[in-house]
Amino acid sequence: MRACAWLLCSLLPAVFIPAQAAELVHYPRHSSDANPERYATELLNQALKRGGEAFSLQPSPLPMSPARAMYSLQHNDGKIQVLWAMSADQRTKALQAVSIPIYRDLIGWRVLLVRSKDKPRLASINTLSELAHLRFGQRSEWSDVDILRANGLRVQTSNAYPSLFSMLNAGRFDLLPLEILVAAEEQQRFAALGLDLALDDHLLLHYPSTYYYFTSKQNPKLAAAIRRGLEAMLADGSFDRLFNENFAVSLRALNLENRQVIELSNPLLPEVPSEQQKRHDLLWQKRLPSTRQAATAQDSQ
Repeated sequence: MRACAWLLCSLLPAVFIPAQAAELVHYPRHSSDANPERYATELLNQALKRGGEAFSLQPSPLPMSPARAMYSLQHNDGKIQVLWAMSADQRTKALQAVSIPIYRDLIGWRVLLVRSKDKPRLASINTLSELAHLRFGQRSEWSDVDILRANGLRVQTSNAYPSLFSMLNAGRFDLLPLEILVAAEEQQRFAALGLDLALDDHLLLHYPSTYYYFTSKQNPKLAAAIRRGLEAMLADGSFDRLFNENFAVSLRALNLENRQVIELSNPLLPEVPSEQQKRHDLLWQKRLPSTRQAATAQDSQ
């Protein structure tokens, strides 16, 4: 009996001492459910599990605009602890970038959504100067607005992402550039709502760009954990597998190898890429083999 009592007491600490609680990591809930949202959250979730720290990923209770999310993270106010966004000089100075491209440096490649009746109109366009006669749509808080305008293109903005599709359908502007990672899915999603929109199959816009995870500069532990997790996923191939599971089929459907590439400059890029950024950029040099064979449109003027 005494032996049983002793054994029971020896087991109690193991039974009743709770495991260390995971630290919550909130990211800004977005208003759009486009495919990169799911991919970016799953990639981050897997990276955190591989990062050697006890973190639990959750969305913010309510949607946050990009500007509000950056303000929250920059001031470390506790509402969010991580976001993912385009690498820009201002952002990389204010926040801590985890400089591993989460979309394999494909985020700067865009195809154009147009009204179905206007598809033939783009077939004869091959240069940036010819595009300047058309109007582009963008969400007002996106960095793309400044990039397009810096290249001499006219831009009509909206505060709400879904409104861009109805505005295009109504003729408020002519073209909506979409990331190649989500273009097919988004066209189908809004076509199901009755909008007569189609993807142009001739042009492919490109400007240097990449997306990183960002944390507050006051949270180096989280940034280091994300980096370790992503490095581990790159090493064992799970990064590539997750990417291909999400995007390989839709990328093949865009017939990228037969498109005319038009290059745009990006004035928002960080002034000097870090050595780590350069190292990871080399991983994606074969990101679009077909586009290296496509002619880059240069104005003859």
